[in-house]
This record gives sequence, structure tokens and C-alpha cells, in this order.
Amino acid sequence: MSKSAVLIGNPSVGKSLIFNNLTGLGVEVSNYPGTTVDIMQGVVKYENREFTLIDLPGIYSLSGDAPEEKMVREYLVTQDSDLFIAVIDAKHLERNLYLLLQVTEIQKPLLIVLNMVDEARAGGKEVNASMLSEIFGVPVIESVATEGLNLEKIAEEILEGDAKVPKIVCRFDHHIEAAVTNLRKFHNLSFAESLFALENVKLSTLSDDVMETAQAISEEIEKRHLMSSEQIVGTNRHNASKEIAEKTTKEIQSVKHRDLDSLLTRTFPGVPILIFIMILILGIVFTVGGFLEELIVGTLETYVLVPFSALSLPPLVETLGGSVILAIISGLGIAFPYVFLFYIFISILEDTGYLTRAAFLADRGMHHLGLHGQGLIPLVLSFGCSVPAIMSIRMLPTKRERIIASVLVTMLPCSARTVVISGIVASFVGFAAAFSIYGIIFILVFLIGCILSKVTPGEQYGMILEMAQLRKPVPKMVIKKAWMRVREFLYIAMPLILVSSVFLGLFEYLGWVEMFTSFINPLSETVLGLPGFAFTALLFGILRKEMVIGALADLGGTADLAMILSGSQLYVFAVVCILFVPCISTIAVLAKENGWKNAAVITILTLSVGIVIGAILNFVFMLV
Repeated sequence: MSKSAVLIGNPSVGKSLIFNNLTGLGVEVSNYPGTTVDIMQGVVKYENREFTLIDLPGIYSLSGDAPEEKMVREYLVTQDSDLFIAVIDAKHLERNLYLLLQVTEIQKPLLIVLNMVDEARAGGKEVNASMLSEIFGVPVIESVATEGLNLEKIAEEILEGDAKVPKIVCRFDHHIEAAVTNLRKFHNLSFAESLFALENVKLSTLSDDVMETAQAISEEIEKRHLMSSEQIVGTNRHNASKEIAEKTTKEIQSVKHRDLDSLLTRTFPGVPILIFIMILILGIVFTVGGFLEELIVGTLETYVLVPFSALSLPPLVETLGGSVILAIISGLGIAFPYVFLFYIFISILEDTGYLTRAAFLADRGMHHLGLHGQGLIPLVLSFGCSVPAIMSIRMLPTKRERIIASVLVTMLPCSARTVVISGIVASFVGFAAAFSIYGIIFILVFLIGCILSKVTPGEQYGMILEMAQLRKPVPKMVIKKAWMRVREFLYIAMPLILVSSVFLGLFEYLGWVEMFTSFINPLSETVLGLPGFAFTALLFGILRKEMVIGALADLGGTADLAMILSGSQLYVFAVVCILFVPCISTIAVLAKENGWKNAAVITILTLSVGIVIGAILNFVFMLV
């Protein structure tokens, strides 16, 4: 039976980099049962032997109420693993020791990885790894994850090391110690479970009777100390962290370097630099992505779709087969030109440490939308493709912010919607009209964001953001991280694109599309001022938004759209298309990140906004 090890640590300590270096591309991402929190799992092969490595979300404490903290706490206490691997940042040792002390209290075999020792030395600090090992009674491995330093020692320790249970080095107040002893004796609890109960921290292994007993003891302790049990325990851990850090760290001569943060985190020139970087990324993705999309789509159409159409198969087989091929062309046309490119740039921003600085600069402005600075990234990503934008909301700290960001992302014009604006309005109405659509959308996004910030349930917290160290990205790791993310898109989106494309093809073959057009025509003309075939064309945007152009031309009988629709009708059609039901890929990712109920609500909301705005524009055009 292969061994298993679990990586634990604060955010931005290099934990995921160690995981990616060891596991390569064979990674499985899944939700921990009963939660929406992702855990990553991979199999590591080392010298003809293998073991399972699990990467838990980065957290600062096991005692908090955040979904990630609850999940990690539950996992560490209830799941069986051969080894815990605590990754700590050498340059911020004292802060990292708090979580490490909590992990030692669980009393399971532990390995400590002292990462970023190079950055600590450059900053004038050197941590004595041998002394740290002696204090905790477990092995300590120094590492520089960006360079792959000593990663083989981690693998060797997992496979062959003498796994040791750490010493509990934090000395608690004698009343806390006595309470822990009593809870362990009378309720058969572990040391960690007893402390969690005294801190009033929920855990599946703690019964209501245990919590009531712990609450009664805590009240007695609070009367004696005029402090709650959780405050006393937290203070004891912080004092122990400070003492250990002072004992194991010494000052050395630092390496002087230019302080780029003085430029990147100030309003000027930080904001202009941020705007330039975002525009540059969007420009590169749109330009290169557009070229790659034409290349991929053109190649597949020439060598797959055209030969298939030339086979003269039975009508039903030809329709369904053509739908499958078009779905594959559509999916690949999104995935690699836009999604993969965006993920490469986001990975670069993450690995350089610039992403935290961008979030810091955007924080104040994003408050109006009910978001914090991190919310800037999904909104920027949405201009390329809504799918990676929705995927990126998992970096937001609360469910409230994730829902608000999801709504706003689905409304912003992605590259496919930009094709609709340029291909319909700019081509047949004018560039001024096309730009005015962006104005309408941005105003709507701002207004709806302000409304959602007031009505969306959940508390709004302040942003506590650790500035990651600025460093050079590792190209290999950037590509690997981008591929892992785009692979997740392919697994989620491609099956749904295929299924929905087949159904649309079948409906068209059976004549149901024509029936729907006749049915919807009176309502479409009355509300939106559009003929039924135009509303039917909007349904093809469920696959990809730019497909509505071809559908509109097919159903209208001509590619010269100005012959079948007036300028005002084309304008209304484009606006409704932008705000209409998101594409199937976006809906699938919305459901994965927020649940099917919230995905349905967001879809209905955008559909309703689209119809209402379209009706208002139609009424205005009728008046003029």
C-alpha cells in the first residue's frame, strides 16, 4: 500500500510550488466532501516507488470560521495520512509558527520544510534549521522551491524517513492545561480536540455534550482571567511563536536591492502601471488569441468538417455528426487561444508576486461593487473569456464576494461578445454605436454591483493581504500551472458543449427550431421589436456568443444583415445578446464554483436584465 503525505501551510509559502514540482501534471482536483473547497491530489514516483501527495488550501489558523480553515481542520483531525508536511516561510518565521504549533497539537507524524531560505538570507535573516528540528523533535528540511532545492529529500523522507510525532512545545496557562486533562480523561478526546472544544471551534468529532462541558469550563476560566479561553490559548501560541523565532533566527548582512514596491503600490505611478499591464495582457491575448483561433478553426474546418460534409451521409447522421465537430471546433477555439493564454499571464502575475500589488491598488475602487482588490482579476479576465474569469473567483475570500463577482463577470463583454458587437453593430450601424454598447454595459455593471453590494447576504470583511515577495517566474512552472487550469476547463466545458450542440442539431433536424420561431415571433416583435428568427438566433449563443451571427444570417437567409434588420433592431439585438443567457461553458463553471441553484439565479438575472434593457431600447427607438 503506497504512502500518503499532506502539505499544510500559510498562503504564499511555496506549498503549491513544491506540490507541482513533485507531482508534475498528474493532478486531480476535487471538492472535499460536504464543501466547495478544492483539494489537490497527485501521485509522485521516486526511484521506482510512489506515494500520494495532497495539497490543502493555504490558511493562517486552524481555529477560524472560513470554509478553507474548517475543511483543513476537519481533514487533519479525521483523515489518516502517513505524514504531515508543514511548509513554513523562513523570512516570516514567527507568523508561520502559529499554524505549525497547532499542527503539532494534533500529534501525528510531521516533517517541517523551511522554504524560501534564500529570500530570508537576502533580507538579512538566517534560521537555524537544526535548532528548529531539536525544538519540535522532527526533521527539518531547508528548501528553495523555485529552484527545486532539496525536493528529493522531501520524497526520501516520505518514503524512507523515520516519521516522528512532534513535541508539543507550546506551554499553556495552567487552567487551560487542567481543562484539557479533564476533557481528555472524561470524554476520551485527543489533545487537539480538547483545545478546539475550549476555543469553541466546531469539529465533527466533538459531540454536543463535549461542547457544553467545554463551554462551562471556559466560562469558569473567563471569570478567573477576565479573558476567554480562545484569547488565552491564542496568546500562549503567539508568545511561543515569538520565543521560538527569536531563539532560532539570527541577523546577517542583507543583500541590498531596489525597492520596486515604492513604485508598484503607490497610486502614482502604481495605477498607471497596473492599467498598462492589464491593457497589454488583453491586447496580446486578443491579438495572438484571434490569430490562433483562426488557425485552429480554419485547420479543423478544412481537414475535418469539409471532408465529413463530403461523405454524403444520411441527413440525421450528417446533422448530428456535424454538430459534434462544430462543438469540438468551438471548444478548442476557446480553450487554447484565449483560456490558455490568459492563464499563462495570470500564472506569471501570481509567480512574480505582482498580483497582490494589483489587488492592493484596486481595493478602494472595488469596494463600490461589494468586492475587494482581488475581485479585479476575474473582471479583467472576463474581457477575454468568462470561463477562466469564473474559475478565478475561488481566490476571493467569501461566498458573498464570489456571488457578486460571478454576476458581474457574466455581464461583461468577453471576446466572443466583442465579435458580436464588431460583426453586427460596428459593421452595419457604425463604430460610435458599437462603443456606446460598451458604455451601456459598464454603467449596468456598476449599478448592479452597487445594488448587489447592499442586498447580497453575508458579511463584508476587510481585506488582509500579504504582499508576496517579488521574484522571477519559472517558465516551466508557469506553463504547468496554466495547463492544469485549462485542463480543468476542458473537463468541465467540453462535455457540455458537445451535448448541447447535439441537442441543438437534433432540434433543427426535427423542425423544432422553426416551430419555436413561429411561436416566439409575436412576443419578440412586441417586447424587443425583433422578428422571431432573430430571437431564435440568440439561442445559438448558448454554445458560443459569436455563433449568433452565423445563425442570424442562416435564419434570415442572407449575410447582409442590414437587408433583414434595421439599424435600431441590430443595435437592440446586439445588446440583448451581450446580456442574454451565458454560454453553456460559463453556466457549467458557475455551477461548479457556486452550486446549481446560484448558477440558475445568475442565469435568470442576466436573461431578465437583457430582456428589460432590450425592451427599454426598443421603446426609446419607437419614440424617436
